[in-house]
Amino acid sequence: MLQLDKEQEAQLGLELATKRQEHSDLDAAIHTLSQSQMADRMLIQRLKKRKLSLKDRIVQLENILLPDIIA
Repeated sequence: MLQLDKEQEAQLGLELATKRQEHSDLDAAIHTLSQSQMADRMLIQRLKKRKLSLKDRIVQLENILLPDIIA
């Protein structure tokens, strides 16, 4: 298991919060663009791809910060 000092844990926690906020913002942007009559499908696809990569990073960070402990 990876041992983190307090500074590393704080940095990863900050990155996690930032990524979660960005993911939420992208979700709102995608929803708004999808409702628009002038929606650019390529832009929406790029935003969805970015959102998916953010989700992958969020899962990685959560696994580092909150590892499953098997009792």
